[in-house]
Amino acid sequence: MGRTVVEFFYDVVSPYSWLGFEVLCRYQHIWNIDLRLRPAFLGGIMHATGNKPPAMLPKRAEYLLKDIERMAKYYQVPVQISGGDFQRIFGTSTLGAMRFLTAAGMTQPQYLEPLSREFWIRFWSQHQNVSQMDDLLHVAKQAGLSSELAQKLFEMISSPSVKNKLKETTEEAINYGAFGMPAVVAHLKGEPQLFFGSDRLELLGSILGEKWLGPAPS
Repeated sequence: MGRTVVEFFYDVVSPYSWLGFEVLCRYQHIWNIDLRLRPAFLGGIMHATGNKPPAMLPKRAEYLLKDIERMAKYYQVPVQISGGDFQRIFGTSTLGAMRFLTAAGMTQPQYLEPLSREFWIRFWSQHQNVSQMDDLLHVAKQAGLSSELAQKLFEMISSPSVKNKLKETTEEAINYGAFGMPAVVAHLKGEPQLFFGSDRLELLGSILGEKWLGPAPS
């Protein structure tokens, strides 16, 4: 029996994407799925759908702080968040980071998972920037890339092929119905099914006919 393709659309600016990413990376070795990581640009999705960051609503921002803290503990993912992080997010562009990941996915897909993880660690655990050249090269080094390969990927982020690929992936997510991140798309019997957020993975497992063993299965 073939493996079910599950696409995971994400942006490293999204802490909920990190939570979902880690859980699905764990389950790709347990469930009968072909997990495909799809770096996309959250800003493009928000603009196209008319969505706004949930933290712009003060009461919701207050709730998000508690929610992310609880989920990080439950999911066993080292997200560190405080009230000041929302302004940091609003002032950060991850376009360069997502193009860097796109370039990796196009040419060095074996590094896409560790690179993505290191971007989240730098931004959400260490509270460091991810938008400058030095940031990208530091993340690449942490993910195990040679300096030569990291430099090659950095040079690719300004190329039309990488820019177009990221744009196309973002548009794919929108066409599936995404309005935010993360967006999980399971292809079941030729039908793409969208799951929004990191708290629908148990439901995803049920629809796949797979057993949910919690967010950190042993």
